Amino acid sequence: MSGSSLRKYRRITVKIGSALLVDRATGLKREWLASLVDDVASLVANGTEVLVVSSGAIALGRTILGLGRRTLKLEESQAAAAVGQIALAGAWSEELHRKGLKSGQILLTLGDTEERRRYLNARATIGTLLKMGAVPIINENDTVATSEIRYGDNDRLAARVATMMGGDLLVLLSDIDGLYTAPPALDPKAKFLPLVDRITPEIEAMAGAAASELSRGGMRTKLDAGKIATTAGTAMIITSGARQNPLTAIERGERFTLFHPSRTPVKGYKTWIAGQLEPAGRLTVDAGAVRALFQGKSLLPAGVKLVSGNFSRGDTVAVLSPEGREIARGLVAYDAADAVRIAGLKTAEIDAVLGYEARSAMVHRDDLAMSAREEASEHVAEEAKG
Repeated sequence: MSGSSLRKYRRITVKIGSALLVDRATGLKREWLASLVDDVASLVANGTEVLVVSSGAIALGRTILGLGRRTLKLEESQAAAAVGQIALAGAWSEELHRKGLKSGQILLTLGDTEERRRYLNARATIGTLLKMGAVPIINENDTVATSEIRYGDNDRLAARVATMMGGDLLVLLSDIDGLYTAPPALDPKAKFLPLVDRITPEIEAMAGAAASELSRGGMRTKLDAGKIATTAGTAMIITSGARQNPLTAIERGERFTLFHPSRTPVKGYKTWIAGQLEPAGRLTVDAGAVRALFQGKSLLPAGVKLVSGNFSRGDTVAVLSPEGREIARGLVAYDAADAVRIAGLKTAEIDAVLGYEARSAMVHRDDLAMSAREEASEHVAEEAKG
């Protein structure tokens, strides 16, 4: 694939995997970090704003503490993160200072992007750092996160950050140079895909699993990140970071996969809805409701066939087609118990069942973000022809 200038992008988020930054035996790969910072400094000098989502705190901390490769208990992982975060932030600060740049550390928990008020606060803080000319270094706060309240991987965290900040490109530096039709380690005939116009079920089926114990992610989480990013209008690149100056390598034409952003992206408030990582529940709808949603209408109880999950009014739910594919996310107007009671009912029947004057929509169109907007446009066009 020919080279692609990163300099045309206004704001770039770069995600770095643990295995790229930390050697199991010796710790931080300082020479590699220096080369990446050279790339970042070059982009900043050109007027591009750069945010870094850096994995590696636990991996670095366990090396510093001599914990080896054994599976860590939760409290040991959190202790390793506490040690590693200081060392990691210090290394970033020193390398950026060498290039005349300032840095600021941001440690996020899941609630910081999933709860609206905290989302806006995190966005304001990161935005202020960028205005002041600092490079934000962002990571999950692994010292306090548990399995129930964590992102689980920095690919999706990076996508959340990129869309939260209105970025136009997300770069995932990985141990693989892009997307293949199958995991290349398992299938020698797998073909490399230099360009993905849209993440379809067929594209998702190509994903494999994580290949390193230092990394929680795999191609599956990268495609999940891609859906978050591209739906909000952010392009995404997956490329190998296992070379010096990995961002410069993109510009000189080294192999990478580019994911095009949606031609009809969600914006503003709906970006937050569409990017929610773990919906509190799921609503499976009928074909008529699918058509109505694609035409920009609200989701009415009559179109809901199955309700799952334990959610409260105002929580984010996923809307699934009859085939089980997610087509939208939205803020539900009912608690789960009431949603189950009124699923499939016509609007005129709802008040009598619930015993109070109820809302007509299960999810109002103002609180609904379509997950497959190009497909929606195509679907509506076909309906018009019919």
